[in-house]
Amino acid sequence: MTRGDADLASVGSLLAEPARARALQALADGRELPASMLAAEAGVSAATISEHLRKLLDGGLVKVTARGRYRYYRLAGPPVSDLLEAMARVAPPRPVTSLREGTRANALRRARSCYNHLGGRLAVGLASAFLDKGLLAGPDGSADLDRMAGSRPAGGVLDPAAYLLTEAGADALRDLGAQPPANRAVRCCVDWTEQRHHMAGAVGSILLEQLRTRDWVRPGRAPRALLVTEAGRAELAARFGVVPE
Repeated sequence: MTRGDADLASVGSLLAEPARARALQALADGRELPASMLAAEAGVSAATISEHLRKLLDGGLVKVTARGRYRYYRLAGPPVSDLLEAMARVAPPRPVTSLREGTRANALRRARSCYNHLGGRLAVGLASAFLDKGLLAGPDGSADLDRMAGSRPAGGVLDPAAYLLTEAGADALRDLGAQPPANRAVRCCVDWTEQRHHMAGAVGSILLEQLRTRDWVRPGRAPRALLVTEAGRAELAARFGVVPE
């Protein structure tokens, strides 16, 4: 069977509905959420979110797991997260109509979970520090899309092998109590708020896990937002020269 071009319009139609887009953004930190919470995030009724979730399931953007009487939804995988980050990078910001919304937006820009890795200014600062200290080898971290290499430069990812974790970088992960991945290629996403790269993939996931395990970051009040603890500020400054806001 001959395959035609990718049907971008079908995905675009799913994302074009604001409530569906907000539900996907709520899942962008890698969580599994019930329909009731997604309805609250999207600002719609339970019946309406059920219809939206059915369309997202049919479109392959989310998956669902049944646990007892409840059904939990999650993104279908990293490619969907990459897609959301790429779209957020080029989409205009929604108007901020309240102090609460402005505070949430600023919190997400400072530090947030981005599917299974770290995003925001903290993540960009760590990527820059890894490059400056020779823990990471590759480009300078700027978002030069003309430099994208490889056959699948999708979703704002520069290239899965564009950056490499050095031996010093592997030692830095060991110092955090983590086992470095066997594959030293490091995926880097273009951070949608900072327009520079942050570490994704296995290394990005390890860093976020260690920051959480060591209580260097904690969940903020806004979904996906992360707060850096006092211990986290001291350790990040001492180890990497990164001073969080």
